[in-house]
Amino acid sequence: MGITDSPIIQRIAQLRAAQKRGGLDPVQTKEMDLCLDWIENQCWTQALLCNFSLMASMTNDMDWQHEICHDIDSGTRKKPGHLGTD
Repeated sequence: MGITDSPIIQRIAQLRAAQKRGGLDPVQTKEMDLCLDWIENQCWTQALLCNFSLMASMTNDMDWQHEICHDIDSGTRKKPGHLGTD
């Protein structure tokens, strides 16, 4: 899924356009904050998974690294361990 396919990103674009036209009301401001929090969480999760992948690589744990790569591709996040060991 591309970035513009996300309904959250589309909503941010709508809110930003409204903000430029004349500002946001309190509900829209809260919605923008929630959308930005979602982006922050997505970025943090991606960085976490990349760090886990590096750790798996450095410890030659190929099973864990494959699980992490799957999580990265699917956009999910699991605990640091793998194969039910966490």
